[in-house]
Amino acid sequence: MSDIPEELHYTKEHEWISGIDDGLTLTVGITAYAANALGDVVFVQLPEAGSSLTAGEAVGEVESTKSVSDIFAPVGGEVVEVNEAVVDDPSLVNSDPYGDGWLFRVRLEGDPEDLLSPEEYTALTSGES
Repeated sequence: MSDIPEELHYTKEHEWISGIDDGLTLTVGITAYAANALGDVVFVQLPEAGSSLTAGEAVGEVESTKSVSDIFAPVGGEVVEVNEAVVDDPSLVNSDPYGDGWLFRVRLEGDPEDLLSPEEYTALTSGES
């Protein structure tokens, strides 16, 4: 998948994270690569605002016409906001994964680990055809 935004960080589980360089509140979504692999997203279950996340743990689900996939917490912290627009219209994950299709915002606790640069994510997805 081309069109991997350069300003974001990524996980091996195909989540993207913005705000790493800007502060303590990060926005999380799934990548266009993952959205394309899933097919038409029909349901999204997100963590509740106020809940604590542990990096690497499953915190929600994305259901498509093809499968159900877990959403993993890319960082530890507290969920400060969920994207209700995506809950109401899950197709935003497909139509605008890096914009209106974001999933939740988290107040970072600790240092983020195991995040991939855009170049590393490009290499990862190039090998997964």
